[in-house]
Amino acid sequence: MPASATKSLRVAVLADSDTRWKWGALTAQRLAPADAEIRLDGYLLRGRATPTARQLKEVGVRADSLREVTGVEFLRAMTESSYDVLILALVGGGVQAMLHGLRAGWAGTVRRPVVVTGYVGVVYEKLADGLLLRHGADLVLANSRHDADRFRAVYEGVGADASSVTEVALPFLGGAPYTGEHEPYTVVFAAQPSVPDSRRDRTYLLNRLIEHARRHPEREVLLKLRSKPGEHTTHIEELPYQKLAQGKGLPANFSLVYGHMGEVLDRTDLLVTVSSTAALEALHRRIPTVILTDLGVREVLGNHHFTGSGCLASWDQLDAGHRPVADEEWVSRQGVAADGTYPTAFDTARERIARLLDRPGGLPPLNPYYTPETAPGYLPGILARHHLGPDGVPLPGAPAADKEPGPVRQIVRRAARGAYRHGVQRVAPVIRRMGEL
Repeated sequence: MPASATKSLRVAVLADSDTRWKWGALTAQRLAPADAEIRLDGYLLRGRATPTARQLKEVGVRADSLREVTGVEFLRAMTESSYDVLILALVGGGVQAMLHGLRAGWAGTVRRPVVVTGYVGVVYEKLADGLLLRHGADLVLANSRHDADRFRAVYEGVGADASSVTEVALPFLGGAPYTGEHEPYTVVFAAQPSVPDSRRDRTYLLNRLIEHARRHPEREVLLKLRSKPGEHTTHIEELPYQKLAQGKGLPANFSLVYGHMGEVLDRTDLLVTVSSTAALEALHRRIPTVILTDLGVREVLGNHHFTGSGCLASWDQLDAGHRPVADEEWVSRQGVAADGTYPTAFDTARERIARLLDRPGGLPPLNPYYTPETAPGYLPGILARHHLGPDGVPLPGAPAADKEPGPVRQIVRRAARGAYRHGVQRVAPVIRRMGEL
C-alpha cells in the first residue's frame, strides 16, 4: 500500500562510509512527510571504509536495524523485503552496480521502491563521471540550485533523461544561528582526510594553526578531527593530524577534538578549512567562515568551489584579525539556506516521491544511461567489482552468505581490514617516500 495512504514510510539506506551513512540516514528523515512514521533500516556495504561503532555513534542517527552486507547480500535483501524508498549513499561505481543489480533482481515484480541517490557535499571533481554513474535512480538529489543546473546540463548533454534531478539542500544543516562572540573566542580548523594529501602541506597547515594559537593566547583554538588513527572515512587518511602533532609543543589554548560537528559549531566564532563541507554548515548558521588560500586556489584542493563566496583568505590575514563576510548571492545558490528557507528545501523531493509511490501499476524498471551497449568497455568492469555480470546478475561464487558470519570468519575479516589499514597508513607512505628518493 502506498506510504501516502498508510502514513508510514519504510526506508532502506545502503552506505559505504560514515559520512555517506550520515548523509543517507538524514536524507531519509528529511524525505519523510511530517505526519508519517518512518522505519529506517541501515545496510553498511562491507569494505575498507565500513564505519566503526564509534563513528556510527558520532553521526548521531539511530536506525531501527543496522547490519553489514556485501553488495550481493544487499541485492538479495531487496528482493526479500518491501520498502517504499531506497537510498543509495555510495560512490558512483557502487551506485551504478546496485542500479543494475536491482534492475535484474526486481525483473517481473509489480511494485518496487523509489530509488534515490545523490552526493554527500560539494561536487568539485569528476562531475560527468560521477553523475552518469548515478543515472538511473528515480531521484538524483542536488544539494543546491547551482548543482541542479550543472547536473541537468550533463545529462542533457549526453542525451540522457534529466528528469530525475531534484533540488534539495544538505540534509545535515541545522543548529542555532550565530549571535555573537563566545568567551573565549573560539577558532576551529575543520580537517579533511585527504585534502591536502602531502605531509609537507598538512604539516604546514598544522604549524600555522598552532602558531595562530600562540599569537592569540586569549583565543581557544581547536583542531576538529574526522577520525581516529585506524578508522577510515569516505577518503583514505594516510597522514592523520594526530600523528603529525605528536612531539610538538602545543600551547595550552590548543586542543584536538572529535565529536559531532554541529556541537563543535555551537561554540565556534571562526571556522577555518581548506574545503570541508563543514564550511557550508557554518555558513548556514552565519558563522564567520574562511576557506584557506595558503596552498593556492586549486581544483585538486576543492577550494576553487568557493570562488565568489567572499570567504577566501590566508593564515596571514587571519593572524592579522581578518573576519570574512560571505557573499549573500553566492550563499543562496549553494543550498546553504541561511535565509530561513531550509524547512521547505525538501518539499519538492517529498512530493515527487509521493507521486511515484502512487503511480498506477507501479514504477517502470530502472533505466541507467550506461548499458552493455552504450559503455561496453566501462560498465562490465564496474559491475564485476561488485561480483555482478554484465546483465546485473550475481556471478557464480559471489560472496553472499545465507547467515551471519561465524566468530572465526568475523575475526578473519577484522584482521584483514586491520592489515589493509596498516598498509594504507604505514607501509604505503614509506614506499611512496622511497620512490621519491
